[in-house]
Amino acid sequence: MTPLRIATRGSALARAQTEAVAASIVEATGLEVEIVVIQSEGDRITESLSTLGGTGVFASALREALLAGECDVVVHSLKDLPTQPYPGLRIGAVPMREDPRDALCARDGLSLDELPPGAKVGTGSPRRMAQLRSVRPDLEIIDIRGNIDTRLGRVESGELDAVVLAAAGLSRLGRLEAASDLFPLDLWPTAPGQGALAIEIREGDSIPELLSIEHPTTRTAVFAERAVLAALEAGCAAPVGATAVVDDDELELSATVYAPSGAEEIGCSRSAELLGDDALVASLLGQAVAQQLLEDGAAEIAPIGTPAQPDSTPSDGVWPGDRP
Repeated sequence: MTPLRIATRGSALARAQTEAVAASIVEATGLEVEIVVIQSEGDRITESLSTLGGTGVFASALREALLAGECDVVVHSLKDLPTQPYPGLRIGAVPMREDPRDALCARDGLSLDELPPGAKVGTGSPRRMAQLRSVRPDLEIIDIRGNIDTRLGRVESGELDAVVLAAAGLSRLGRLEAASDLFPLDLWPTAPGQGALAIEIREGDSIPELLSIEHPTTRTAVFAERAVLAALEAGCAAPVGATAVVDDDELELSATVYAPSGAEEIGCSRSAELLGDDALVASLLGQAVAQQLLEDGAAEIAPIGTPAQPDSTPSDGVWPGDRP
């Protein structure tokens, strides 16, 4: 039997999450798999991600390889995947989501409340910057680059007092013990799709083995979050957080748009019954929440209305030009 070729970016986190997907498929189906490493444009260029517009630089090379037949599926961090449909491709599976929360990794095991005034906290995410400024305006927020180990190293060296990272990324790399504080989603919503993976395949292909890793509840929740981002046309410079939860037959969605300064925020929460077509309900609910945010003035406080991109660095924390 021909192996299932699974493509991934070459970063440590991308490979770790792809290897986990591959192992799950093998365990459930016995299918032989082969991991193919693809270098993306985002791994080669040196500009900041926020200057690149709607290029999808961390997904493009993988998608091109898939369309060219160099692989059978690709694994994306869902929060890094542009919301616009990509001609010829579709999401074939969404595995169970990891912890979607943000984590503070601080010196001496300090929590966010325990950090002293003037403490230096590093992040490359406009959303996280706005949230930090909102909760702790006395902190010094430092715009940083680099992968997870590089960022944690800046805390260990004393250059920074703390960094904010995705709990899912820390967990997948076996570094969750570095987290000194985990932020509750009701107070600190994270990037749409954070903690989830997307398994993308060609539109006409049928790969039934992917059913073994599909998690319908996760798919519904993250699609609702991404529908908010798409309807807001929120770009990588837009501080937008969203959280969706499936509770029995009800989909609950909340989203918040932050002023970059952290001085203002506009939020909206709504719910809808899941009556059979979960994808449609998720899409409509996300659009309704986004519309309410816009009616309440979200476009007046934040830079939204640009092509949809992830709100922060790639899930592995690597920005272009900072790969060790």
